Amino acid sequence: MEPRAGVSKQDIRERIWDYMESQNLADFPRPVHHRIPNFKGSYLACQNIRDLEVFARTQELKVDPDKPLEGVRLLALQSKKTLLVPTPRLRTGLFNKITPPPGATKDILRKCATSQGVRNYSTPVGLDSKVLVDLVVVGSVAVSEKGWRIGKGEGYADLEYAMMVSMGAVSQGTPVVTIVHDCQVVDIPEALLEDHDLTVDYILTPTRVITTGCERPKPAGISWSKISCEMLGKMPILRSLRHREEQAGKDVTLQDGPRSPPGATRSPQDLAPPELGSVPPSSVQIGNLPRDARVSELKRALSALGVAPSRLTWQGPQHRAFLHYRDPAEAQQAIACLQGFRLGANTVRVVLARQQRASDLPRELPADACAEMKGPVSQSRGAGCVRASLLGPGVRLKCPSPLPIPKAQKSVRLWAHSSWELE
Repeated sequence: MEPRAGVSKQDIRERIWDYMESQNLADFPRPVHHRIPNFKGSYLACQNIRDLEVFARTQELKVDPDKPLEGVRLLALQSKKTLLVPTPRLRTGLFNKITPPPGATKDILRKCATSQGVRNYSTPVGLDSKVLVDLVVVGSVAVSEKGWRIGKGEGYADLEYAMMVSMGAVSQGTPVVTIVHDCQVVDIPEALLEDHDLTVDYILTPTRVITTGCERPKPAGISWSKISCEMLGKMPILRSLRHREEQAGKDVTLQDGPRSPPGATRSPQDLAPPELGSVPPSSVQIGNLPRDARVSELKRALSALGVAPSRLTWQGPQHRAFLHYRDPAEAQQAIACLQGFRLGANTVRVVLARQQRASDLPRELPADACAEMKGPVSQSRGAGCVRASLLGPGVRLKCPSPLPIPKAQKSVRLWAHSSWELE
């Protein structure tokens, strides 16, 4: 099934999809059109990866979440290798690390290798995590014996690889494997390839192991001129990487955006002009947090998105938190990255915290520590309010219910995770 002259990538995709359906080679989910097609014999093709020396010495590998690659994900878990799976459509980050529960049975490992397992047994991997991927496994719609690859047309595998390059997680020497049916191995005109297209080093089918010997360079990083503003808006992780590369002086001009010359960085004034007499808006308020949300869960998610604050104020009973950044530019970047972010079942609300004049700012307790006030503590202005003199004149602490204070009380310990607030 060789492509005719003058064909496009989409022509090749349509021919492959049509052929697999008409010959009943396709497997669940069907129809395979507009997908990385699953096929009968995909599990057998996945087993061939054990014959590759690169798999034997691999410690950490990234495997796409496509159905025909499920067998490779299972083999990786059974071999106790570190398995990274991209998040669907890169909406909430780049990677999830699959972590089976202790003492996982074969059945549990099989479940971990499925799309459901990726959701239930994974933890996000942040931009600052030290990731070094030894092997990349991708799905394909079509591939040539020369190592040239065509995906389903959305560019996620190419972009994921480019993002890994930007993170330092892969290099030109990192091998790339694809797993396909024999009918998906076709001639692909070189004229169809672009610089951002990912090539492969090994092709595994149910009947063959093909070493391509491909010498065409893989993507050297993110081609920002191929990224649209719409795509950037849907992928917080991509916005974080763009911000980093912009700060490093790289050209991050988008396909349909204004030019940002190399070396140019936006000042805080460009991002958010401060009001006269106000404190720079460097804090972000997150609302609509789930009732059962934990501060550790939020911290992990923020780290995975590359927007971890320098300090976090948790107000769980009010279903909100405040993220404190070093400068307004970081706060604005966090707001951009957190648009549409979900924690649990809730889509959180993200806004710049209300600006306040310096004279109006409340005194704050440390976010992660116990604050201990020694000295005279007296009841003041009703049963729900106490005064701790060593906090400073006029500073009061309130609790949600009346607090009996013994006359002999010499100190009060206030924990950050409690419901105490500064009045």
